[in-house]
Amino acid sequence: RIGALKELSQTVPNFHAPDYGSRMTSSIYVRGLGARIDQPVIGLNIDNVPVLNKDNFDTELADAERIEVLRGPQSTLYGRNTMGGVVNVYTLSPLAYQGVRLTAEYGSGDSYRFRASSYCKLSPDLGMAVTGYYTRTGGFFDNLYTGEKCDRERLGGGRWKLQWRNRKGLRIDNTLSFSVLDQGGYPYAYVGEEIVHDGQVVIRKGEISYNDPCSYRRTTVSDGLTVRYDAEKFAVSSITSYQYSDDAMILDQDFTPLSYFTLKQARREHTVTEDVVFRSRDGRRYGWLFGAFGFYRRGTMEAPVHFKRTGIEKLILENANTSPDLHYTMDADELPLCSDFRMPSYGAALYHESRFTLGHWRITAGIRADYECTRLRYHSKAGMDCSLSVNGGAPAPIRIDIDETNEIAHSYTEILPKFSVMYCFDEMRNLYVSVARGYKAGGFNTQMFSDILQEKIKWQMASGIPYEEPDLMSYEPEYSWNYELGGHFSCMDGAVRGDFAVFWIDVRDQQLTVFPAGTATGRMMTNAGRTRSVGAEAALQFAPWQLLEINTAYGYTDARFVRYDNGIGDFKDNHIPYAPQHTFSAGVAWTLPTGVKWLGDLVLQAGVRCAGRIWWNEENTLSQPFYALTDASVRIEHKHYSLDFWGRNLAGTGYDVFYFKSIGNEFVQRGRPRTFGITLNINI
Repeated sequence: RIGALKELSQTVPNFHAPDYGSRMTSSIYVRGLGARIDQPVIGLNIDNVPVLNKDNFDTELADAERIEVLRGPQSTLYGRNTMGGVVNVYTLSPLAYQGVRLTAEYGSGDSYRFRASSYCKLSPDLGMAVTGYYTRTGGFFDNLYTGEKCDRERLGGGRWKLQWRNRKGLRIDNTLSFSVLDQGGYPYAYVGEEIVHDGQVVIRKGEISYNDPCSYRRTTVSDGLTVRYDAEKFAVSSITSYQYSDDAMILDQDFTPLSYFTLKQARREHTVTEDVVFRSRDGRRYGWLFGAFGFYRRGTMEAPVHFKRTGIEKLILENANTSPDLHYTMDADELPLCSDFRMPSYGAALYHESRFTLGHWRITAGIRADYECTRLRYHSKAGMDCSLSVNGGAPAPIRIDIDETNEIAHSYTEILPKFSVMYCFDEMRNLYVSVARGYKAGGFNTQMFSDILQEKIKWQMASGIPYEEPDLMSYEPEYSWNYELGGHFSCMDGAVRGDFAVFWIDVRDQQLTVFPAGTATGRMMTNAGRTRSVGAEAALQFAPWQLLEINTAYGYTDARFVRYDNGIGDFKDNHIPYAPQHTFSAGVAWTLPTGVKWLGDLVLQAGVRCAGRIWWNEENTLSQPFYALTDASVRIEHKHYSLDFWGRNLAGTGYDVFYFKSIGNEFVQRGRPRTFGITLNINI
């Protein structure tokens, strides 16, 4: 019953997708690798269509039939930004299932969820499915300044799926989907010492209180067309997709009741992808695969930052009035810093994989040649009218103008090999060893432009000469070598099944999200010199008899800096932030037949989900300890309906899922409290 990507954390070891305050911030951490902003560390494909924009990962996975989680670098077949792995989601096929599915749910936080889908065959070879959904959450956290819930949400969307099969081996699938999201602000609690302004306490530790509006809105449309032809000796397939995304984020970026500054980031993106694959069909001894992939992305973004009165005084004027001979004043209550971006990018790749079967041995070798070019065209401007008093004289009006246009371009060419050897005892039991190279593309620090404009204004006010900006606008790609040993096992006629793995990941130039020191307003991506991640994971499914099933999964990761000195501190041997050291989940489901035909079975479920410790900074001075969340449900299950009474975080465990800084102030996001709900499913 997984309905979103972040819910995979419940069952997949060393897979951590925090429930952040916005669906835009859909960060995923796998085996110590991950990033909060920009490029993802894991790939996502929905019905074979790659979702290239990480901001669109957190969406409704309506009617998912199965989900594959492939951990470790998957660059050979799936390309860029798959250092941590790939998640493949496949929805129900109208050729395999026909009927009507209805879902209605109500839960804590005044939350509703509705879903309706219809699957039918228009002819023996043609099937169609239509799905629609709507979710609403009233919210769990109060903004004390406004007295309203700050984490409300509305999400609606749908999917139209068409499948056709030809008896001569031709298949055509097309999936069109869309979604519309409207979220409130961010439940970020202040965790520093109380802030006093004009003799009054404006915010205390643990409070969520900010005065300017916060929201996130997103509209997405995607269409994926898959055409496949199966010949006698080989198969060829073409996967073509178009993706459109239009979103806008509004932030009270200081997250306090004071009027420092606000941000409105509006972005629009068009993406086209094409993947052509030739593969052998008779692979008893030797199998092969050749593919070519290409994409083009055209993105635009507007990101104006508006400094308000407190921000002008504290961040602009106080920093400019450092000389006793010069004194600046400003009457305006608002100072806009405007930045517009054009971000076109394109890439192409050729890849091959060979598979050899020698008795019980299976050997796989693959290689991918990947090329990418990305550009940033930006226009930044700011204008400030102020008065300057020299040596106590009469103030004279002056104006500071900044208007700059520039372009940055980077291109990358990578060779990504992969090699694995597996010994198969039978179809269910095996041991394997693999070596693979991973790669994550570089990018641009667009969130730093307001800080750069702010510094240029202060520099001109203080010295009167142009500000020479440091090289903070871009960051380099990230590379890794992944070494893994693992296996799958089964015993007691399949009643016990599981898998395990141990791994070592050597990473060069790992991309890290950092918060600049001092009163900086943004955050940026930087490259650490070298890191390494070592760990183990295991999953076990135990069904001692037909009506009882137990699932457990455990992951351990020790991810540390090998070499990272940012000029302020040396973080060698410290833990990498945001990636949990331990993940653990366990669940039991017990089915009790009622003996009443119209009632069905009674299913009792209970489980626990755990994560931690999670370090919040490179210094390793702040962290979230290991925590456990307990869940349970009671379900009446019939082949035509089910009624589920459920509870999550039943112990009311308090925990944090995120930490950050803004202008030197520290904030955390609290995890969701204890929640209850009821879910009705109807299958006709």
